[in-house]
Amino acid sequence: MTTTPALPGLHHYLPAPASRAQEVHADVVVYGATSGGVTAAVRAAQSGLAVVLLAFGDHLGGMSAAGLGTTDVGRAATVGGLARRFYDQVAAVYRAPAPHWDVEAHVAEEILDSWLAAAGVRVHRRQRLTSVRRESGRIVELSTDDGHHYRAPVYVDASYEGDLMAAAGVSYTVGREASRTYGESLAGVQHSLNHQFERPVDPYLVPGQPASGLLPGISADPYGAVGDGDRRVQAYNFRLHVTTSPRRIPFPRPDGYDPDRYELLRRYVEAGIFELYGRTTRVRGDVFDMNNHGAFSSDHIGANYEWPEADHARREEIFQDHVRYQAGLLYFLANDPRLPAAVRDATAAYGLAPGEFTDTSHWPHQLYIREARRMVSDYVITQHNGTGRVRAEDPIALASYVMDSHNAKRVLVDGHPRNEGNVQHPLAIPMAVPYRSVVPRAAECANLLVAAAISASHVAYASVRMEPVFMMVGEAVGAAAAQAVADKVAVQDVEYESLRKELLRAGAILTWPLSQ
Repeated sequence: MTTTPALPGLHHYLPAPASRAQEVHADVVVYGATSGGVTAAVRAAQSGLAVVLLAFGDHLGGMSAAGLGTTDVGRAATVGGLARRFYDQVAAVYRAPAPHWDVEAHVAEEILDSWLAAAGVRVHRRQRLTSVRRESGRIVELSTDDGHHYRAPVYVDASYEGDLMAAAGVSYTVGREASRTYGESLAGVQHSLNHQFERPVDPYLVPGQPASGLLPGISADPYGAVGDGDRRVQAYNFRLHVTTSPRRIPFPRPDGYDPDRYELLRRYVEAGIFELYGRTTRVRGDVFDMNNHGAFSSDHIGANYEWPEADHARREEIFQDHVRYQAGLLYFLANDPRLPAAVRDATAAYGLAPGEFTDTSHWPHQLYIREARRMVSDYVITQHNGTGRVRAEDPIALASYVMDSHNAKRVLVDGHPRNEGNVQHPLAIPMAVPYRSVVPRAAECANLLVAAAISASHVAYASVRMEPVFMMVGEAVGAAAAQAVADKVAVQDVEYESLRKELLRAGAILTWPLSQ
């Protein structure tokens, strides 16, 4: 794999160092060291099981330890168990009232690392799935690209992409269902009210001349009819830790920088709009979490459609393109002489935080995979769960943040650029994540639990996808894995009532209102 990194030392794919291939045995193998992967591994290990956690790279914790410092929590009272313990420990580190929802990446990783060590979880880093061997509807072996083979009675897929789930032959979907699929008014193509162009901008390479072609970042695809389904996924970005400290690192010029990528933004600024820092929120002191905001921002709209099902090599290419886009965007805003001095000065007032991501050019090592594959099991969480019309009978966690899906494409409407796909719709009540949504159909795989790419529609997943929810789901999945091993049953046959009581003893919040 020879893809040139946009910034020194920054790669998605990190091959494992040369070593002798081994056959590793455990009670539970967790694939993906996301925040939910960590809580799944810790919870299973606390039950006395031998647990192996496979991390993709050198770091663990997923987005919780990769720049997502401002936690999307929804109702704080819905967060329990290990997730609540995590944010309480963050408060202890900062000597602040508990829970504390804002956390620097290095603090998050240190806490999760300490949990794994205390629980006795074996962590294997730079492990990338290459194949799965199945017998009689069960996974019997997971192989990685360094030649290792992992064997266990139960497996957990905690990857954001659902890679193990897919390799095991479990049904899944990618993209946006049509409104008619589940009767969801927010499904499919949607008119974006937020993060939208507020003034008309000429979209053509040569202004006023359609024959010259469209500016970079604009698709020639049709807008589509509201409610139509497609295979597009909401945009990805990096959640940067930026700072106003005098020690800040100026936004770097990435390898392959091309200022022409940002001509649409330059024209938008020329029209009088500059809004890049509308979602740059304080994490601690002079360190901020920089997120997407506005019509043209850090979301690389339309560049991620292949990611969910791509191989490692293609994901590396997409990853580097996202780095080049976002790093180039900031360099452009801080340095391009065609921009007003006020814009350049406002951008240069920030820089990368010197204390974070020191081995990857102070840039996050994890791309924010807001959505990729989603399992299709016997229970699919939908918009109707979020409106309260439907309530699951086997809850293992609660989601309470708004149904928040970012834009999926940028096209022309009446000769001007328009973003499409943004949904930000509140829940009527916190909605349950049911146990049936984390286990495949029984005929597909009897010993796999899914902690991130769970069975939910695009609309419902837009609320479920928050890090505290992943932590709570991970803990529940770890408890269920332990029960399946102890009782020697398929994951679909885990006794829910026993699992419910176990989760409640550990401080989980399973019902709303809390009095229930």
